[in-house]
Amino acid sequence: MTQAPPAPVTEAPVLGAPVDRIDGTAKTTGQARYAAEFDHPGLVHAALVCATVPRARLVGIDTADALAHPGVLTVLTHENAPTMRKSPSPGLPDISTMATATSVTYLNTDEVHWNGQPVAVVVATTSDAAKEAAALVRPSYEPLPATVDFQAALPDARPQKRNPFSPAGGAKGDAEAALATAPVSVDLTFTTPMHHHNAIEPHATTAVWHGDRLTVHECTQTIDWTRRRLAHVFGVPVADVRVLAEFVGGGFGGKGYLWPGTVLAVLAARVTERPVRLALSREEVYRTVGGRTPSTQRVALGSTVDGKLTALVHTSITQLGRIGGWPEQVTSQSRHLYDAEHVLLRQRQVELDALSTTTMRAPGESIGTYALESAVDELAHRLGMDPIELRMRNEPDRNPLGGTRFSHRRLREAYALGAERFGWAERSPEPGSMRDGRWLVGWGVASAYHPAQMFPANVTVRLFADGTVLLRSAFHETGMGQPTTQAQIVAHELGVPFEAVRVEHGDTALPTGPPAGGSMQTASLAASVRAACADLRRSVHGLARRSGSVVGRQRPADLVARDGGLFGPDGGETYAAILSRAGQSRVDAKVGSDTGLGRVTGQLRFAARMVRDGMRWVRASTGAQFCEVRVDPDTGEVRVTRWVGAFDIGTVVNAKTATSQLRGGIVMGIGLALSEETLVDPRTGRIMNPNLSGYHVPVHADVPELDVAFVGDPDPTMPLGVLGAGEVGITGVGGAVANAVFHATGRRVYDLPITLDKLL
Repeated sequence: MTQAPPAPVTEAPVLGAPVDRIDGTAKTTGQARYAAEFDHPGLVHAALVCATVPRARLVGIDTADALAHPGVLTVLTHENAPTMRKSPSPGLPDISTMATATSVTYLNTDEVHWNGQPVAVVVATTSDAAKEAAALVRPSYEPLPATVDFQAALPDARPQKRNPFSPAGGAKGDAEAALATAPVSVDLTFTTPMHHHNAIEPHATTAVWHGDRLTVHECTQTIDWTRRRLAHVFGVPVADVRVLAEFVGGGFGGKGYLWPGTVLAVLAARVTERPVRLALSREEVYRTVGGRTPSTQRVALGSTVDGKLTALVHTSITQLGRIGGWPEQVTSQSRHLYDAEHVLLRQRQVELDALSTTTMRAPGESIGTYALESAVDELAHRLGMDPIELRMRNEPDRNPLGGTRFSHRRLREAYALGAERFGWAERSPEPGSMRDGRWLVGWGVASAYHPAQMFPANVTVRLFADGTVLLRSAFHETGMGQPTTQAQIVAHELGVPFEAVRVEHGDTALPTGPPAGGSMQTASLAASVRAACADLRRSVHGLARRSGSVVGRQRPADLVARDGGLFGPDGGETYAAILSRAGQSRVDAKVGSDTGLGRVTGQLRFAARMVRDGMRWVRASTGAQFCEVRVDPDTGEVRVTRWVGAFDIGTVVNAKTATSQLRGGIVMGIGLALSEETLVDPRTGRIMNPNLSGYHVPVHADVPELDVAFVGDPDPTMPLGVLGAGEVGITGVGGAVANAVFHATGRRVYDLPITLDKLL
């Protein structure tokens, strides 16, 4: 394979620049359309009827009143629904099976598996008619024994199964024995509640059948996986299913799976032979879309009197539904953050008669860092040592478990940068010693950590003779600004103006893109985009040689017409001029294949690379979270009043969107720390606060100005040096807030959220 010509030099670098989002105007003016906003001729509406018991057998379902309601076309139940195929369990080699949310064949069973399972779908000419009729459906149940209380089920916890994406534990030495003999130790238990995503766009599906060909407008983070799962469920070829999701109004992991609403909307469209829209209410999202598992965690640390860790024990128990769920890698960060001589990590789970738990922003690390970083802070307090100094004394040179090298680790630099910006040196170490009038003031710090990986990504890059470039890939825009960052990468690689790049995405008719999950999308696409641009440069340079052209330096700042032609500033011709001279309207370059063989080959390469890289490197984004709180000593009110986050995310592709991603993570972490809690009735398994009036997320008044800073050092083992910014921002936030509250009050909170009653 010939070496690609070097990337063109740019005088005004676009990579890393705070470029405005290319879809910003469309989103802010209402031009951008989401899944529930697409109209089709003859469109009708669907509404769900959800079970109100946790486990039962349906012995009857009265639909007479619903069918008689004006505008109702049909009511689908287990008694009349066509047969659908059961989705296989998630696993390799077909990574699209990871989109399987539950093992239930909805409306093809008379069994109820969780409180909220859809037991009927009403289809009507209007949304109001469908919802009104749904309230008239009356299921009858034969109750069955159910286990729904997480705390009561803890004694029945079993070891968490291993899978390639979520490490389930690990050990080095004898941590329990080292803990027992350590001169200084802490042994603490923490709990975190269930959480829900609450994306600004509730889940919605618009489904249209044309014979046996299916088109679905869907708010999903995994359009290819969704397409493949729908093709399987309904027994049609993958090529006959098209899923579109150009814009997705937030996801945070909750839109990465095929939940019942999507399947039943497609079923309703097939039965009625009409386009069907099913838009879930906020409450229906809670009932039918999984959330983050609750957890109980033990963190025990032993150290010498000078703060060298001799033992680190981190264990967890989390929840799965009997019908499926995504395991949380709660001890993930504890494998990598501290150089303890002896380590024991163990993850266990309980199975409940509940909806599947699922991934939610930084699954595992977001709640795992709360417990670990709180315990480290407590150890620092008992040692009489600055919390940053204790962390730096135990900063490893290699991965503590196994000795694998870090591909890139700048956590020391992040702490130094954050401490300087926050003014950490002015901190009075004694809890309760800092005040602002009547308010108790506390400063807390915690480490942020999230692993970095890549998915396969297919792309096409097309250069036109007019100098414009088109990038095509079925990736996702869930709010992070991905089309903008990928356009910047194309402009950087080809030396064309940013404004000359167009991006098509969010459509399975395009080359298959990666999911928007695991903070992998940017790096995954960057690898393929760079390779495609390199191929394109080779093609253009070949054309130049054959036509006798001289390739000029492609510099966006100087792309000006000279004598009416398109020439570079040094006298050479631009890429566009070379195409024109060669008589070609365009040149294409592609990476990846969407043929059956190409897909299998891509997945095998992905699996092999994941195994190989796991043996060679530990890759991760890291950071240091600094928090200031004020606590009212009379009421227990906690206000976060100042924040500094310093992060090592490798190369920053767009300073504006990366900062936005990290700020969003911090805001979500403040909610995790102070207010967010899904309340589940331990008798019935029913969620008791399925809306934003009872589930409290942070609002503007709860969030101070968030100062975000970057170390800005590329990871040499990742494409363009990119590590990922989407999830690391939430990690460490719960710990930093809890540690600041302890510093302000002298009271350690072991159970999230930190509410007034826990400080009084």
